[in-house]
Amino acid sequence: MADPADTRDAILLAPIERTGRGFYWAVAILSLGVLWGAVAYAVQLDGGLGVTGLHQPVSWGFYVTNFVFFIGISHAGTLISAILRLSRAEWRRPITRMAEVITVMVLFIGAGQILVDLGRPDRVMNVIRHGRYQSPLLWDATSISAYLTASLVYLWLPMIPDIAILRDRLGKRKFFYTVLALGWQGTERQHKVLNRAIAVMAVLVIPIAVSVHTVVSFVFSMTLQPMWHSTIFGPYFVVGAIFSGIAALIVAMLIFRKAYGLQGYLRPIHFRYLGQLLLVMALLWFYFTFTEYLTGYYGGEVEEMKVFWGKFWGPFSLFFWGMVLANFVIPLFCLVRLERRTIGKVLTASLSVIVGMWLERFIIVVPTLSYPRLPFPEGIYWPTWVEWGETAASFALFALFYLLFTKVFPIISIWEIQEGREVGLKEVEERLLTYLPDTVEPEFTPVDRGG
Repeated sequence: MADPADTRDAILLAPIERTGRGFYWAVAILSLGVLWGAVAYAVQLDGGLGVTGLHQPVSWGFYVTNFVFFIGISHAGTLISAILRLSRAEWRRPITRMAEVITVMVLFIGAGQILVDLGRPDRVMNVIRHGRYQSPLLWDATSISAYLTASLVYLWLPMIPDIAILRDRLGKRKFFYTVLALGWQGTERQHKVLNRAIAVMAVLVIPIAVSVHTVVSFVFSMTLQPMWHSTIFGPYFVVGAIFSGIAALIVAMLIFRKAYGLQGYLRPIHFRYLGQLLLVMALLWFYFTFTEYLTGYYGGEVEEMKVFWGKFWGPFSLFFWGMVLANFVIPLFCLVRLERRTIGKVLTASLSVIVGMWLERFIIVVPTLSYPRLPFPEGIYWPTWVEWGETAASFALFALFYLLFTKVFPIISIWEIQEGREVGLKEVEERLLTYLPDTVEPEFTPVDRGG
């Protein structure tokens, strides 16, 4: 394979080789957000959860909302990347790593929300040591741990050839890259083993990803709380996770496209395809939401209807209708016709979906607890500056992790781009001939990748 120093792909190594002033400004601003969260958590650790807006009966608020939101976004990498790899969609090549990095980063942030939500974080290991498998909370811990492990492997495997490029080209961090490259030399046998391993992980990671957000939904649906005890929550949460994951991926792509000058790799066609996928998910999301609320309304149970009307016309109506506007109306308006101003429309829809899906998680968590079935007085939840600080720090920490990743590893897979030029075009042509009628199927001959 050609040395990237002598090819058009050298731009993909530029963020690692050179650091501009904008990088330091971005790190400084994001670090301020993280610092705000650190101060807020220090105050909470000293004063307990009493410094937050959590109370009885509303014992879950921003922290659990953020947990469900971030775990949902993690589906951007595994499901999108794995499905595109298995379907051999050639347009996937510039975007798969961006998606896979999102998965790993937000899983750490999402899991951290549980630690923040604990009044006694020193007792977190009790979940492992003394947990009971009758509890959905332990199911959550188990599935997220398995998902994080599989996602790390799935991220690292396709990075091995690029790490070898960094090992051979850069003088700095040579030992670090040498260890991670595992002796990669780019031989045909190594490529064959690597592609097989990636394919196996792509198959394995899809059911793991689906199970994770299904289990997250079980934390709610296994209870008897009004508007939570629902059999549709599993697929509803999975659809919402993919929906928000695609939106997060689009925003990340556009940021790095602008910051690192990747217009030649992240083209309007990529945003058009992802925008069409986002539109499909918006329609699916509306279908599940409509079905969920229709069945609740038709049943007419007294406790259910308290929460129902609280969302539609009560104190949570602004959040509910804002969710519908952000998740359905705006995406539908932006994405139905993408012939012109594709990138602007897709960005607007994606930002809207990110806000709307966070509101959806909030609408699921807080209103049900505000109208308890037990003889507690009803209560309205108002977050304090501590919870706002932790929320801001969570988003800032995710962005900071992502930014630092791009200074150590290529954010677009170099070897996959080159493989697409050398092998992908021929494979696509051969597959196309097998689809068309009255054509003779070509006999596939593997292309030697060198070595």
